Amino acid sequence: MDTRVEKTIERHKKGYNCAQAVACTYCDLVGVDEETMFKMTEALGLGMGCMDGTCGAVAGACILAGMKRSTGNLEKPDSKAESYKLSRAILGGFEKANGTAICKELKGIETGKVIKSCDDCIKEAAALAEQVLFS
Repeated sequence: MDTRVEKTIERHKKGYNCAQAVACTYCDLVGVDEETMFKMTEALGLGMGCMDGTCGAVAGACILAGMKRSTGNLEKPDSKAESYKLSRAILGGFEKANGTAICKELKGIETGKVIKSCDDCIKEAAALAEQVLFS
């Protein structure tokens, strides 16, 4: 697969939040149309809870992990462990590179020290999604 990392930034510049920028760029690879993915990830931007939660770009990548791996078996959920493993690889890679995946910490809200810009978080989460999910 050719990299789509720069396409995530194009979406972000159009007004997509960080989660939408990542998840919508790869939605075709997990069988979801862009409008549906856009709606699914709308509340995940700005660090899920006005910067207090997980970086939206990472959350968007983890949504892709579930969509890629889940069997959708409602009667006997049987794919959670594998979905969690993919999600953990994405989150772990992001945390290893940055020391955190919490939006307000990445943006230096309390410390005044920015660890990573939104665009750079999006690029990193997209690269991890490509590596973990689509390589």
